[in-house]
Amino acid sequence: MYDEFESVEMSEPEDFVYGLVVSPAFARDGVCFAARRSGLYRSDDGGVTWRSTYDSLDLQAPLATTTVALSPDFESSPYVLAGTQGGFLRSTDGGENWQVVMLPPPPPLISTLAVSPNFAQDGTVLAGTMEDGVFRSASRGSDWSRWNFGLLDLNVLCMAISPNFAQDEMLLVGTESGIFRSTNGGRAWREVDFPIDYAPVLSIALSPANGGGDALIVGTEAHGVFYSSGWASSASKEHEWTRLSLDVEEEAVNGIVLSPEFPTKPQILAALGERLLVSRDGGQSWADWKAGRIVEQGISVVVAPHGLDQGVELLVGTMEGQVLKI
Repeated sequence: MYDEFESVEMSEPEDFVYGLVVSPAFARDGVCFAARRSGLYRSDDGGVTWRSTYDSLDLQAPLATTTVALSPDFESSPYVLAGTQGGFLRSTDGGENWQVVMLPPPPPLISTLAVSPNFAQDGTVLAGTMEDGVFRSASRGSDWSRWNFGLLDLNVLCMAISPNFAQDEMLLVGTESGIFRSTNGGRAWREVDFPIDYAPVLSIALSPANGGGDALIVGTEAHGVFYSSGWASSASKEHEWTRLSLDVEEEAVNGIVLSPEFPTKPQILAALGERLLVSRDGGQSWADWKAGRIVEQGISVVVAPHGLDQGVELLVGTMEGQVLKI
């Protein structure tokens, strides 16, 4: 059954970290997952040691895993969803055993996942793909349907789900041409006015629940970082945008992380090709996360399990397959 997945022909090095997530109870359990070209790996000690989660599948070749997501109540209900070429792998026991869920041909490449904050009640998961738009499941990933009405660009690079999704049903996706928004749970989409024409959006972050999900921070391929507010209170496609000062404005912004207390603590982390830049004043000024620290392997993804205060550690996935603590 597992040979139904298509092999993924990619130009990156032998391994590559496509996705990195941590348990919501990371401070207690130290659980994190890395989606890599060589498979899906789990760590139970905060990223010090890793083991493959696909051993029970008895695969004959590595299964490239392009994204991974966990349930918000992972500690009590350890649901894991992994995306690959052609479908998903779904686990209800933290990655020990898997159910395969294939999507209709031609097999789409899953690029990003977003789990509803109200997952325990609504079972909603959304998946972005390259070339096939957005798929939606309301059955905890057992069944999927395309939801692309109004989505004019089907190359989905990143996705953000409102922390108040149960009430406002808001989702945003970054595509090769800009940003699209849904206010009905992903069933229909509307293009958002963006100050740069045809700007690939590589990373996108909404402010957390205590910030009302009101602020949107966007990282682009070659035009820096943009800020906009009013997303929780307005369904309009028109929003005012501010281009945030950034030391390197022509590099790809592969990741955006906000402080859990944003905007009370207006901390923003931007992951560039080989540098991590942090702003502690809402994007007015930036500094290296650690002075002089260059990630020569290339940064593909970053998470901040302990927030963005000075002295805490980040987990950084690289384009050569490592997970670093920085």
